[in-house]
Amino acid sequence: MTTPGSPPRRRSPRRVPRLAVATAALTVLGALLLPSAATAAPTPSPTPTPTSSVPAGTSVFTLSPVSNGSVRPGDALTVSVSLQNGTDAEIPASTVTLSLGAAPLADRTALAAWLGGDLGGVSLAEAATGTLDAVDPGSEQIAALTVPADAPVLAGRAPGVYPLIASYASESGTVTSTSVMIVPADDRPEVGIGVVVPITAAPFEGGLLTADELAALTAPDGDLTAQLDAVTGTAVILAVDPAIPAAIRVLGTAAPEAATAWLGRLEALPNSRFALQFGDADVTAQLEAGLPRPLAPTSFTAYMTPSDFPDATASPSPTPSPTPTAGPSTTLPDTEQLVAIGAPARDAVYWPADGTASTEVVTRLGELGHDGTASLTVVPSSTTARGAAGDTVSARGRVGDAGVLVYDEAVSAALHEASLREASWLRGAALTEAAAYLDFAAGESAGPLLVTVGRDDQRSRVGLATAIATATGAPNVAPRTLAGLAASEARPVELADIAPATERADAASALLADEGEVARFATILDDPSLLTGPERAELLQLLGVRWVGDAAWPLALAEHQEATERTLESVALLPTSPGDLYGSNASLRFWVRNDLAYPVNLVLYTTPGNLRLDVQTETTIVATPQSNTRVEVPVQARVGRGEVTLALQLRSPTFVAIGDPQTVRVNVWAEWEGVGIAALATVVGALLVIGIVRTVLRVRRRRRPAVEPHAAATEPAAEAPDDSTSGEDER
Repeated sequence: MTTPGSPPRRRSPRRVPRLAVATAALTVLGALLLPSAATAAPTPSPTPTPTSSVPAGTSVFTLSPVSNGSVRPGDALTVSVSLQNGTDAEIPASTVTLSLGAAPLADRTALAAWLGGDLGGVSLAEAATGTLDAVDPGSEQIAALTVPADAPVLAGRAPGVYPLIASYASESGTVTSTSVMIVPADDRPEVGIGVVVPITAAPFEGGLLTADELAALTAPDGDLTAQLDAVTGTAVILAVDPAIPAAIRVLGTAAPEAATAWLGRLEALPNSRFALQFGDADVTAQLEAGLPRPLAPTSFTAYMTPSDFPDATASPSPTPSPTPTAGPSTTLPDTEQLVAIGAPARDAVYWPADGTASTEVVTRLGELGHDGTASLTVVPSSTTARGAAGDTVSARGRVGDAGVLVYDEAVSAALHEASLREASWLRGAALTEAAAYLDFAAGESAGPLLVTVGRDDQRSRVGLATAIATATGAPNVAPRTLAGLAASEARPVELADIAPATERADAASALLADEGEVARFATILDDPSLLTGPERAELLQLLGVRWVGDAAWPLALAEHQEATERTLESVALLPTSPGDLYGSNASLRFWVRNDLAYPVNLVLYTTPGNLRLDVQTETTIVATPQSNTRVEVPVQARVGRGEVTLALQLRSPTFVAIGDPQTVRVNVWAEWEGVGIAALATVVGALLVIGIVRTVLRVRRRRRPAVEPHAAATEPAAEAPDDSTSGEDER
């Protein structure tokens, strides 16, 4: 769990180009070629252009028709060929030959085989030749080839999708790249098409994007800006991650100006739309983890500062907090307001990770309608029985009683690839592939079609816009809204068997267990949502579909678990040393550590091991944030002495154990209190008697007359009476 307000870690997913045509062998990957959508004939590059998209030690040869390969009667055929050199040696200049099939391909299966490199059974005629200059290591060369409109090879072409191939001779053999030329059938009935464009950010581990990240993403050159630019003015269906508007709205007046403007643009678009799960969380993993329905965010209080909302009034807080909490009288926006994606939005649309929704998952999602709106689950055509066989599947279907929207995977994969290509002379290969599959789909479909451009970020506005234009502007198709697709006739759809995604279900179960621990721990707060809200948001982000197949996902899960453990250990008793207790009444002192940014409510339960000590069993504590709080527990010793072991346990007001229990030894010296007092009294009395005696003796000495020794020696002694004389007289 990340501390609320701390910058979440974001990482961009790795991309692996679908194009991999090597010069060392006869490899035809037209279906995976690096794409390009040119609107004008490319011109040869006068000097080699550095290339970084080719794996080291390989080279890539690409055939990219202009105008998505569409050639009507009377039009010329123009293509670009490019050679990217990722080796350490120069590739010498070569002559490139462009050849065109005599007959159109029969169906989608034949198209897939041709683009996959199967050249068997295809009759080809040379259409044009050109020169490709030598390519230095780490560079690329581009050349344009044109077949004039009046060329015999183009004459009399009926509507259809024709095989097209470019080749050149190398030291290791002939290198080829395949594509197609499309002659549109203008008299074909129009077919509706829905194009779904996700509005998402890259996967990250935090609950919400930070202000700095939003500022970068919504800047003129930001990824979110590119997505919005590409869909503006189109009729596409938006699939919006509600975590993005929520991240902007929780900042209130502190939100970056660019982010606020971006959100305003999103809300103003007239496009039909639906909300993805928060963080684009995978619904399949959640259901397979045992949840009855997909999770939703609970609270964003921890992310909001009341002072950023002019109408909100914060309650007094005893201590400063980095994210002050709001009192009951606040007008902070609620969760529903924060995650709103704008209108017109349809509820209860679910888009599981591609290829993961089994019949069971779709059936369960089919039961999760909202306010009378039946649910719809978006699935790829490849997971249907007809789609897996190579047939076209119309958009609106049902699996039992559950409604589904089926998107054409072949068209969508090509559009996705095209949207990633920045170079127009590469983008055309994938755009032509998409147009070819769409041409077959439009001719075979019994209802409207659905395609997507895939989930991704960091693609240019031009790349995404050309992919959208290829789908919505194809011959004989017309855009449809989400409501229009939902209202069309639903045809029965049979899903193929899909094995459960156990790894992701296990991860979801572990995250749910951690969330339960945090929820119990959070009962120490006045507002538990300050911890449970961010924990739920982070859980959903970590279940995001964009993490599927990402090698960094296990590390992200491990880091989240460690952060959650640190949160659970953030409040505890400090270790206590053994001590001595003199007297019958005293207080034992303990310390509580609170690393959280909020004050916490605790009860310290103290239990003595024997009857020598009476202890206050429950001591209520309010521990101040990010500090150690002293706790004093009153005790009373009984008659006798000896060792007492005290068991200490912190608990929340709801009796949830907080931290590990501790024990402390106390040596009780109860009877020594009287002995000590008597001894002290005796000592004091003795000191008083000694003091009095010494004082009396001192006074007597001062009153005694002094005797001079020399006077006694000189004065005559007094005569003693004569006893005999006196006796005689008496007689």
